[in-house]
Amino acid sequence: MEENYVAIDLETTGLNPKKDKILEIGAIRVIGGVETARYHSLVNPRRSLEPAIVQLTGITDEMAAAAPDMESIIEKAAEFCEDLPLLGHRILFDFSFMKRAAVNHGLSFEKQGIDTLMLCRRFMPKEESKNLTAACSYFGMARSCEHRALEDAQAAHFLYQKLAEKFLETGDNGNLEVFKAKTMNYKVKKEQKATKKQKEDLRYLIKYHKIDVPVEIDYLSRNEVSRLTDQIISKYGRIR
Repeated sequence: MEENYVAIDLETTGLNPKKDKILEIGAIRVIGGVETARYHSLVNPRRSLEPAIVQLTGITDEMAAAAPDMESIIEKAAEFCEDLPLLGHRILFDFSFMKRAAVNHGLSFEKQGIDTLMLCRRFMPKEESKNLTAACSYFGMARSCEHRALEDAQAAHFLYQKLAEKFLETGDNGNLEVFKAKTMNYKVKKEQKATKKQKEDLRYLIKYHKIDVPVEIDYLSRNEVSRLTDQIISKYGRIR
């Protein structure tokens, strides 16, 4: 098994890294199988949160608004991960958000990953639910908190240790292979900041239709402004 890694979990405003933002980062550095350091931060996504996200995580708009934005913490968060593999439950999800945030701020973020969900799919009965909470329960691991980043990162770390204890046999090359870190592939280009004219046109469109939008326009990229403009025109029509 991998003895050195960073267990990481994110809470986000949604499921699409192209459209949604990181809301919370929790990470645990593990060296020699033992936790050696922690990193945690809420993140201001510069937008209002959907009620379902507030209900799921317990993170409110007020909590998010008081947090630092991604630009001020991404370098520290990336440095915490060092050159270690990332471990998580459906790790490609967390990696895709982290890599996009890193690339948007001029940082490289190429990682190998260890996916505890993949391991659960291999070793748990087909009929059993394999989300993080259900998997922990199946293996007798009590949890005091769900859907908060640091607690979920720790749960994934403990789950990996439990799976290795139960199923890793040095004589079984198949089992050995699935516990190893694998290269993760997620292609992303740096997003360009919206131009002054784009933002002015969007603000005028919003004012014209007398509507509110749940995002802070100054922090939108060109693609995000274009996407929001198209959505408003599709719903309310063009300026006449």
